[in-house]
Amino acid sequence: MRYLTVALTKGRLAKQTMNLMEQIGISCEEMRDPNTRKLIFVNETYGLKFFLAKGPDVPTYVEYGAADLGVVGEDTIMEEGRKIYEVLDLGFGKCRMCVAGPEEAARLLNGQEQIRVATKYPKIARDYFNDTKNQTVEIIKLNGSIELAPIVGLAEVIVDIVETGSTLRENGLKVLEEVCPLSARVVVNPVSMRMENERITKLLSDMNAALHT
Repeated sequence: MRYLTVALTKGRLAKQTMNLMEQIGISCEEMRDPNTRKLIFVNETYGLKFFLAKGPDVPTYVEYGAADLGVVGEDTIMEEGRKIYEVLDLGFGKCRMCVAGPEEAARLLNGQEQIRVATKYPKIARDYFNDTKNQTVEIIKLNGSIELAPIVGLAEVIVDIVETGSTLRENGLKVLEEVCPLSARVVVNPVSMRMENERITKLLSDMNAALHT
């Protein structure tokens, strides 16, 4: 039997996914060891291999078949635009993709103004402003603290993930528009879905059942 390989997003999503896996009887003890140097974790009983990866890399591993399945935030799926199937909403890792900025920037979101938008998510921001709002914007890609951009005058607004909004409030910014709600998703390689349909469907239905108990 060939192993099914699962790529997990490092950090909180991985921990929540491991909790779910253990609910359905798949031990993740080895993966939880903070001192381990291992990169691949094997569960012989279920014929599964797991590895941890950075969020943006998970859809890439899945598209190219290096992983059969992956668990990743929907923001990453939207931004990466890979040829993969999104098959299960896990319901955790919930947050929102929002346009935020100082209160006075709200009047600039009328579709008429050309504004600068700072973001870690250039594709999502461009799609939202160009397709949904028909507004011409200049997208500035940043990797660090996006909230800084409107404060120092680099951009009028930002597009970023908002969980509680406390970081925005502390910096005198607020949510001006919601782009979309987000949560963690399971993604599958299309070829794997065809070749290993029975095993993947069983795993997904076990996960889904555990989510609703």
